[in-house]
Amino acid sequence: MRHLRTASAALIGGGTGTVFALLAAIFIAVAFINPGFFEWPSLMAFLKQAAPLVILAAGQYFVIVSGNFDLSVGALVGAQVVIAAKLIDGEESRTLPVLGVMLLFGLGVGLVNGLITTALKVQSFITTLGMMLVLYGAIRLWTGGAPTGSLSEAFRGPGRRGIEGVPLIGEIPWAVLIMLGAGAAAIWLMRTRFGRILVATGDNDLAAELSGARTGTVRTVAFVFSGLSATVAGLLIGGYAGVSAQVGEGMEFTVITAVVLGGVVLGGGRGSVVAAMAGALTLEALFTLFNQMFLPASIRPSVQGAIIIAAVAYAAWRRTRRPVAATATVNADPS
Repeated sequence: MRHLRTASAALIGGGTGTVFALLAAIFIAVAFINPGFFEWPSLMAFLKQAAPLVILAAGQYFVIVSGNFDLSVGALVGAQVVIAAKLIDGEESRTLPVLGVMLLFGLGVGLVNGLITTALKVQSFITTLGMMLVLYGAIRLWTGGAPTGSLSEAFRGPGRRGIEGVPLIGEIPWAVLIMLGAGAAAIWLMRTRFGRILVATGDNDLAAELSGARTGTVRTVAFVFSGLSATVAGLLIGGYAGVSAQVGEGMEFTVITAVVLGGVVLGGGRGSVVAAMAGALTLEALFTLFNQMFLPASIRPSVQGAIIIAAVAYAAWRRTRRPVAATATVNADPS
């Protein structure tokens, strides 16, 4: 139980202040270049564009804080959009049944990832890399590289439209409301016993098991939540980006970058879901700043790679410091 309390304290800490300070600094730079950025229409457009990444970051956080990775989310986003277009094919009446199919498919992919990782003891990197390749291959096999069908207006509504006529603001996009709802649900989950066990599992799974925690179950559920977040992100992206075989490509690395930018430690056990979602907003704001500065889009992978390398280096440094700290504590003079 002491280990669970320690993990709970780490959950509250999480380094949230640092990522919000960075987000504020980037916002100031964007506003300096484009003073109209903070007008309500522009701000709402930015949040609508950032919503899928923020939702994906919340789902990826569950997996990373438990000590794993999910590399299949980008391919799952693309598969969901392609499946929806193929099955709906412009028929409004098919929207709700297809949404049900998407939900089951997303949860199923997450469940398979989780069971292979926990029950068969396959490293999550290998499991989800394989799932990513399976999904990408299935998309190309099914579509021949050119998706067919079309999305209904009802399907596209959450990603394109919103509540109109709001005083001062004008329109609040549905995507922003969905993002806030998903964020609130993720924060609530991490304050429950499930969240405390999840963090404890990522910090030290053996200690968590000895305290009675079902580490395999919570890790599997984390993958299921990641699959659910990819489904919701696919719904929003399909709404404003349309249907393409390339939808979702590279998002797995973007969302991992966002989570580690939020201070979540690769390897698990440290970081907060609030910071992870703030990391997604910060990364989206950084890309907006690049656009305002007319920098080439090719710089984005380099920035993402630098952030991931820095995060991995920090995680390695943290692991090497732990034994030193423990030895110093044992050898310390009690007086």
